[in-house]
Amino acid sequence: MLREALKVILDVQELDIQMIRLMRLKWEREGELARIRSLRDDLHHQVIAKESEVIDLKKQIRLAEVDVSELNTKIQKLESQQNAVKKVEEFNALTHEIAAAEREKAAKEQRLSDLYDRQAAEEELLKNLKETFEATKTNSELLEQEIISSIVAINQEGSQLKEQRDQMQGDADPEILVIYEKLIKNKKDRVVVPIENRCCSGCHILVTAQHENVVRKGDKMVFCEHCSRIHYWQDHLVEVSEDKTTRRRRRSTAKA
Repeated sequence: MLREALKVILDVQELDIQMIRLMRLKWEREGELARIRSLRDDLHHQVIAKESEVIDLKKQIRLAEVDVSELNTKIQKLESQQNAVKKVEEFNALTHEIAAAEREKAAKEQRLSDLYDRQAAEEELLKNLKETFEATKTNSELLEQEIISSIVAINQEGSQLKEQRDQMQGDADPEILVIYEKLIKNKKDRVVVPIENRCCSGCHILVTAQHENVVRKGDKMVFCEHCSRIHYWQDHLVEVSEDKTTRRRRRSTAKA
């Protein structure tokens, strides 16, 4: 009988809806896990990049220090030469050369000073990045454990629901089950729904009086013209439940 067949499908549907919700929750939790790991990896990459910048700055500082030292040596040498010369032309030429070296030295020292300031700022930033990374790593590991535990629990609950569904679908009408499974696979939502106030409770669009009457009779499967869901009349389920209760009572009386 169609009414009893739809009652079984509805029971299967409830389990499917629970599994769909669990699957969506699992996707959300896996997304959280991916974001946490991505944040931690991003901070780690920032630390590595900043360490590389600090190392490069130190190399630049060492080279600049060598340049300044070489200019100091050059200036001292020129000054020694200047003290030894006797001609005015040679003295003036050395004076110009010393002045040029002094200007170059001043520029190098200014660049070296800027590099020192930049190194101090970058090292402070590196220190803060490392502290942030370590704190994030500790917190993220705790969150990961909680999320992974919840995913394990979701998988266990899903397995239990799947087992119940597999047992229950054995009582379902094969033809109706095939149609139902195609619909729910496509919609990922309830696809066997009642008519309420002359509306499909799936898409909430008004149905015709003729459509409602066909569903009320319950002689055949009726699909929504708008969303293709299977319609049923709510009172039919009450009748099926009452009929099953009556049969159980009769069997109990007969045994007695």
